[in-house]
Amino acid sequence: SELGYWLAKPHWGKGIMTDTVKKVCEYGFKQFGLVRITANVFHFNAGSARVLEKAGFQLEGTMRKHYKKDGKIFDGKLYAKVL
Repeated sequence: SELGYWLAKPHWGKGIMTDTVKKVCEYGFKQFGLVRITANVFHFNAGSARVLEKAGFQLEGTMRKHYKKDGKIFDGKLYAKVL
C-alpha cells in the first residue's frame, strides 16, 4: 500500500505530519493486516523525507527521472516501512 500526504506550509515544522504518518501506518498494519507501506517523495523534498524517516520508514532507492512537474523531469526517492 502507498501513503501520500500534503500539509499547508504554515503548519510545517510542528510534528503534525510525523505524528499523523505514524498513526496511519499503525492503523494500516493492525486493522488491515498490511506488512508493507511505501511512500515516494521528490528528491529535493528534504522535509517530507525527514517525516518518513522519523516515522520509521527506510530509504529503498532513487527513482531516476521518475517525475514530471511544470515541464521539468526529476528524480524521486522510494521509502518503505515494513513489519
